[in-house]
Amino acid sequence: MNLTNVVASAVKLLNRVSDEIDTIITNPEVEARIDAVPANLGPYGVDPFGFDPQYLKRYAGLLVWMYRKYFRVQAIGTERIPEGRCLLVANHSGQLPFDAAMISTALFVEREPPRFVRSMLERFVPDTPFVSTFMARCGQILGTPENCRRVLSNGDAILVFPEGVGGLNKTWRERYHLQRFGQGFMRLAIETQTPIVPVVVIGAEEQAPSFFNAKALGKTFGLPAFPITATHPLIPGLGLLPLPVRYHIYFGEPLRFEGDANDEDEVIVKKVETVRSTMQAMVDDGLASRHHVFW
Repeated sequence: MNLTNVVASAVKLLNRVSDEIDTIITNPEVEARIDAVPANLGPYGVDPFGFDPQYLKRYAGLLVWMYRKYFRVQAIGTERIPEGRCLLVANHSGQLPFDAAMISTALFVEREPPRFVRSMLERFVPDTPFVSTFMARCGQILGTPENCRRVLSNGDAILVFPEGVGGLNKTWRERYHLQRFGQGFMRLAIETQTPIVPVVVIGAEEQAPSFFNAKALGKTFGLPAFPITATHPLIPGLGLLPLPVRYHIYFGEPLRFEGDANDEDEVIVKKVETVRSTMQAMVDDGLASRHHVFW
């Protein structure tokens, strides 16, 4: 094969890749579903939290591609999500929050009409350059009680990870063992009389196995954690890419709790433990029914 043929073949391949990327990013079906999601937009095309549907259209096609082609998500129980306000309480893992993106995409893709989910961000995210703007424009909000109350009062769904950063940065030996849950989500659910939907993700624990968490090094960079994986930080940037594991996402039956949101800690902790034990049982069942990490 001469040089001319090699160059022609390379150009042809690049054109195919370019066409594929363009198809992923500019997806009319995805854009139509975004337009179908109700949004309380102001005169500048954004809602009070900075959500911009037109901005989201630039990235939603890629998220749907990851959902369908990369993680090949199998979502079970999306019909259990009630209408109106609800709290989606999920396990957290994988070093980077691809699990949050795939949970949200599941309800955007599988539900009719599509359901838009707000994720609660950790306090360090708004201080992170570029990431803070990206998250706000895509509809995610800082997880303060006041923000949560405002979102729920609009009848929206909120995605909460009560394990926090400790769940996201679990090491390999801690995989699929739920960490201690915070109480905030339970107090909020009782105060606003909002149903809690337990959500479990199987697969994310294996997408970027961490063997050690260098917390002291993370503090140097202003981060709550610094996981050491087989590729990170040895391969800068690329070391953060997740393995193409298969996700299985399970949505449980809604749970409703009564009482006083200002009850003593021990009262609230018992209710939190009910949610946690329900989710741990869902995790165990999901692992038992999984055939392989990659399919």
